Amino acid sequence: MNSYISLTTADLLLASIFLGMNAAFSILLSLRLERQLIVSAARMITQLFLVGLVLKTIFTHSSLWLTVLAAAVMVTFAAREIWARQDRRLRGLWGIGLGGTSMLLAGTIVTVFALTTQIQPTPWWSPQFALPLFGMILGNTMTGVSLGLDTLHTALYRERAAIEARLLLGSTRWEAVSAAHQRALRSGFTPIINSMAATGVVSLPGMMTGQILSGVDPQEAVKYQILITLLIGGATGLGVLAATFASVWRLTDNRERLRLDRLAAPRT
Repeated sequence: MNSYISLTTADLLLASIFLGMNAAFSILLSLRLERQLIVSAARMITQLFLVGLVLKTIFTHSSLWLTVLAAAVMVTFAAREIWARQDRRLRGLWGIGLGGTSMLLAGTIVTVFALTTQIQPTPWWSPQFALPLFGMILGNTMTGVSLGLDTLHTALYRERAAIEARLLLGSTRWEAVSAAHQRALRSGFTPIINSMAATGVVSLPGMMTGQILSGVDPQEAVKYQILITLLIGGATGLGVLAATFASVWRLTDNRERLRLDRLAAPRT
């Protein structure tokens, strides 16, 4: 079995045929999605080629500081995505800082734990292992945190009258918002729960598929995929919990009041 199959530019162009068909159908059915499809595909291709060049440089130099810098850039873009995906956001730096910090802490803790206890490369921060692992954990945690915060903020605004009534009747701020907070937590946890439930039966995850295609024994690929999925699930949960609890704390105060003035107006 070949351990590596090289793809040519022609192979990539051939794979784009079906995306081109989708764009054609969009035009025929007046969906007006063809521009988004083409632009998104072009962005994806450009970004991945640039990332490939950057990673090649980082891997060649194997520098701790370059690895940390690359991770910081990843976190910055992910934090911006969390902020952008919320209809109602916290005002000021809290808007981008709370979600980004929660994701950073969860992702860093879980990634460092895996690198130092299970994977154990030399050195432990080796960019060939640290950056791909951190990226997978970060991407999934980003989705969970953004869904959790968006659900929480929308629920608090819509149910503000009922929440304020509970506060007037003597409930603490945590008791008053508990129903909205629970829905936010469920929303943030749902994607990773669905992903774990479907893995292996409905879908073969990308990392496992890539390893198998490159010649790794399927049993070894399965072990790595289980490890990664468990780490992703743990990081997502920690990130969602941290972000939603911090947001509830921010949107209430010690005088048991609901502080929706700290939310920005919804996007139009």
